[in-house]
Amino acid sequence: KIVETLNKGKIHIFEPGLEELVKKNVNAERITFTTDIKSAVKTSDAIFLGVNTPSKEDGSFNLEYLLKAAKDIGHAIKNLKGYKVIVGKSTVTQGTYKLITEIIKKEIGENSNLKWDYVSNPETLAEGTAVRDFAKPDRIIIGTTSDRAFALMEELYHPFNIKNDRIIRGGPADAELAKLFSNTALAARVATVNEFARIADVTSGADMDIIRRMVCEDLRIGYNFMFPSPGYGGSCFPKDIQGVVEQTKLDGYDPLLLSMI
Repeated sequence: KIVETLNKGKIHIFEPGLEELVKKNVNAERITFTTDIKSAVKTSDAIFLGVNTPSKEDGSFNLEYLLKAAKDIGHAIKNLKGYKVIVGKSTVTQGTYKLITEIIKKEIGENSNLKWDYVSNPETLAEGTAVRDFAKPDRIIIGTTSDRAFALMEELYHPFNIKNDRIIRGGPADAELAKLFSNTALAARVATVNEFARIADVTSGADMDIIRRMVCEDLRIGYNFMFPSPGYGGSCFPKDIQGVVEQTKLDGYDPLLLSMI
């Protein structure tokens, strides 16, 4: 049902400017939507995994849907020839690239006619400004050990990277952790300004709005995510912080600071 609606140029979520963009490109036959994985990947050079990774009850990432998608992709391309780049777009816990690559490798088997590489390319879009953020990114994170895969990703992002080179390359592990670090850092700013707002409430004569301006004019700090609020929420910040904390504990280190954000 959703795919049928998308192929008519209508979207099922609200994001400013997105429906107009989808409708324009559907009408121009530059984009199609399908549930047929085999036909979708057959002529694709880059295959993106953008699957939801919700939290489990203990706060860790639920990778069930993502790993199932990786298995499906591996199965779909196992008998193909040529070269494919599998791109991880979902926000995942550190080290997930190892699980994904092992699953795909197992599904493909001994097919010597197909070459493939994995790239971690976390999204850097904000809700409400996603279309603008994609067209004019402040950075493009590409995590891969393959020069061939990196060259393909450079070509893919070239139209959005002409004025200034926004691409930052590292390994898959770097890219995964950078995404988690970004969201944790932003959540920490919200938590910090809210804590000082509470302190101002119990401090005689303290005006948090004036204090905020005094602090945020410091160029090292700035104004972004520095306004008192009910707190942070949504589908990203709480999930990502809990996820990185739980995985880090499994890896043998207790991140006390992150546990308090």
